[in-house]
Amino acid sequence: MPSVTPVPEMAAAWRVRIYADGADVAAVARLAAHPLVRGFTTNPTLMRRAGVTDYETFARQVLAAVPDRPVSFEVLADDFAAMERQARRIAAWGPQVFVKIPVTDTRGCGTEALIRRLSLDGIQVNVTAVLTVAQVHTIAAAIAGGAPAYVSVFAGRVADTGRDPVPLMTEALAALAACANAELLWASPREVRNIVQADAIGCPIITVTSDLLAKLPLLGRDLEQYSRETVCMFYEDARAAGYEL
Repeated sequence: MPSVTPVPEMAAAWRVRIYADGADVAAVARLAAHPLVRGFTTNPTLMRRAGVTDYETFARQVLAAVPDRPVSFEVLADDFAAMERQARRIAAWGPQVFVKIPVTDTRGCGTEALIRRLSLDGIQVNVTAVLTVAQVHTIAAAIAGGAPAYVSVFAGRVADTGRDPVPLMTEALAALAACANAELLWASPREVRNIVQADAIGCPIITVTSDLLAKLPLLGRDLEQYSRETVCMFYEDARAAGYEL
């Protein structure tokens, strides 16, 4: 995608902050020039897909590319002692770092005690893989009075189960309302409409992939014109493929 994508008037008025989600250092550097991108997030799955082999080297390259915006990096361990050790190491990489802590370990045991300890010690956490309002309430109690924190509710995964994520995200906002140091993050959006929805309910942050950012020029597109463009695309692809009947 180009280094700077034109921003439609509708998007320029959004209150929701966009954090780019990915694990390609070159893409991060390009997206740093995007007028809507206010921060960055990544995770081990994205890093593996991108071929990252050295976590710390990758992280430091990202931080060098965007020294002025928040970036979230995730712990890798599954036991709480190792999570804490890794969280403190990751936090030391820079003042703009938020440490992603999963809401539970792989056995389903909640991480709220660890989150509480880290938050009160001044470590900025991003609690990740959250899918229920009950989890949000638990996290809110854990981070209350601590360092700035994000609560990443995976609205896209909620939608994948056939549920409407908007009521859940609205409840999550209410659950965090009294927690002045915490912000709700709409994670794993599936379409541009999710950005519009997040903004409409007052969600402070949404993570967006490069693919979705590239679709922003479609905002407000005239549907009759878009219909014709779609017809043209099918026609030109058929011609290019040499199809005949």
